[in-house]
Amino acid sequence: MPVLNRIADFHDDMTAWRRDFHQHPELAFEEVRTAAKVAEKLREFGVDEVITGVAKTGVIGIIKGAAPGPGIGLRADMDALPIVEESGVPYSSLTPGKMHACGHDGHTTMLLGAAKYLAETRNFAGTAYLLFQPAEENLGGASVMVQEGVFDRYPMERVFGIHNWPNLPAGEFHWRVGPVMAAVGNIDITITGKGAHGAMPHNGNDPIVIAAQIVSAFQSIVARNVEPLESGVVTIGHIQGGHIHNVIPETVLLRGTARWFKPEIGDLLEKKVRDLATGIATAFGATADVSFHRMYPATVNEESSTILAQRAATAVSGEARVKELERPTMGGEDFSFMLNEKPGAYLMLGAGRTGNDPGVHHPRYDFNDEILPVGASYFATLVEQLLPR
Repeated sequence: MPVLNRIADFHDDMTAWRRDFHQHPELAFEEVRTAAKVAEKLREFGVDEVITGVAKTGVIGIIKGAAPGPGIGLRADMDALPIVEESGVPYSSLTPGKMHACGHDGHTTMLLGAAKYLAETRNFAGTAYLLFQPAEENLGGASVMVQEGVFDRYPMERVFGIHNWPNLPAGEFHWRVGPVMAAVGNIDITITGKGAHGAMPHNGNDPIVIAAQIVSAFQSIVARNVEPLESGVVTIGHIQGGHIHNVIPETVLLRGTARWFKPEIGDLLEKKVRDLATGIATAFGATADVSFHRMYPATVNEESSTILAQRAATAVSGEARVKELERPTMGGEDFSFMLNEKPGAYLMLGAGRTGNDPGVHHPRYDFNDEILPVGASYFATLVEQLLPR
């Protein structure tokens, strides 16, 4: 069973929806236009119930099958990123400084495509809950949905999601039992020294030099403290300090990320980040204020749900194009909050065109519209297989 014929019929429509979302990116918890468009489409398709304002800007669509039965959840994220787009596509972002650099425009569109098909056919017994989630990027919209009692109010036995992956061949599904994406921690460090004229550094206490020592020392955290067969990452991605060539600033700000799978590795990373930053700053006669904020837990696929997801993916793409993911990625996903509440699975859907495509979170990234019917067919097939008439 390849891509569902009915979904293939409206591939052009899906492409138009996706490109409209792409032109109008909205950041976390700002997805007002996106949510309105999603709700409008769901009502147009004739879904049984459309709930808006979930987790601020989220939308839930409810579709009942031809007969009573259990329920499952299908999730897509909607938010964009604060990145200046450089893709050069004719439907580039119309909002300066914001773009769909992770493919959430495509994820939303694939779930809408499944909604249109399921509302037309109703070839299942039970209820499909379509979760259009806000704020996946950094603000944990999935956690807010869980806290608001989405799983209490809407009885889903399992929940499923997918993510496009540009470094995998288009149309291939990759699955993995157990950890598939890492836990995420955000690091913020403010180093306070003493400002001075750049020509007279002896009159100050240079926080830039101290910051350089801290960043360098952080490279030893994983290399010399984490057992080599385990996984951990500490990356500083932002340094801010000073305004002009010849002035030593009073403060420097460091921002970064930490990633891990096992909780004890997360504890170790946090301790070492705090100890090294404060210890080095103290040794130089300065101070370091350290914040280590744990954002998302690891995304862990439940075994039986992963087997069911693999079966649906195979029905759509064929056995040869459904493969086990060799190892988890150190990227993070707030779908983990949903998987902590319900059994489910998160699969990667290949989106590569050339084998050298810009990755997610890159200013030249663009979602591959050719896989829209593949993802929509996967979602629809999950419902029909898990809720058979």
